[in-house]
Amino acid sequence: MLAEPPALAIIAPCYNEEEVLPISVPAFRSLLDRLKDAGKISHSSHLFLVDDGSSDATWSLIEQYAHDNADLKGLKLTRNRGHQNAVLAGMMEAEGDLLVSIDVDCQDDHNAIEDMVDAFMDEGAQIVYGVRSERRTDSVFKRVTAEGFYRFLRALGVEVVFNHADFRLLSRRAVESLRSFEEVNLFLRGMTPMLGYKTAIVTYTRAERAAGESKYPLTKMLSLAWEGITSLSIRPLRLITSLGAGVALISILGGVFAIGQALLGATVSGWASLAVAVTFLGGVQLLAIGVVGEYIGKIYLETKRRPRFLVEKRVP
Repeated sequence: MLAEPPALAIIAPCYNEEEVLPISVPAFRSLLDRLKDAGKISHSSHLFLVDDGSSDATWSLIEQYAHDNADLKGLKLTRNRGHQNAVLAGMMEAEGDLLVSIDVDCQDDHNAIEDMVDAFMDEGAQIVYGVRSERRTDSVFKRVTAEGFYRFLRALGVEVVFNHADFRLLSRRAVESLRSFEEVNLFLRGMTPMLGYKTAIVTYTRAERAAGESKYPLTKMLSLAWEGITSLSIRPLRLITSLGAGVALISILGGVFAIGQALLGATVSGWASLAVAVTFLGGVQLLAIGVVGEYIGKIYLETKRRPRFLVEKRVP
């Protein structure tokens, strides 16, 4: 354990969040002040905002907040790199003994950060996951698809924490271990459990967005889900192999049946059945080629070793 209170950095990625920053920044700073006064974190603790290539006044606001408040720092990426890369950029660039990633929209309960710090200090947890206690604020469609997604990932062999997104605490030790993961295709909620350190869970109730619009429409959610599946599991390839073996077995049995019918002198009319079989096999082949192509594409991106993010500015 640390002899002195740990330095905490709250990392919040921002993309076109000019409407919510005036609400979330005071809330985060108030939490930091309360934890400092309670002696749970050091006075060097701060809020670290990452502008993920916003096209509105987000960066101007961050610069103003950093100028007015000594406990706020900002990082501006050269272009929009996506939520996962923005979170990673904050983790790699921020200083502190404890780093907490949280969305800036005030949906995740920032007060749960105190429980996360307690879990680190009292239990020695190097990773503390923020897990939603329920999903009453979600639509029925989102609730069913989100929970189904977590179950599907587990079925494919991906280790994830159920109902956990990207609200988590990492110790400096865990962050430095995460730094050694060099892949370009990121799915942090699946990569973090791979670190293997002692973990704890803090539950919280997720609220409605404080202001602005969600930056995660259905298309981005589906893209993130596919990223998680193909980045951390090769089971889809094995399923294709199993499917191919099954179709081949059915084809062999069908061939044996056709030969038997011919030997018995029976005529088999079957243009419709032949067309169905051909189109079915064609569909299976295209699906298999598409999945294999996705993995090949990821290999291509990984071998290019392009940077995951580039920093344009820092404040202060």
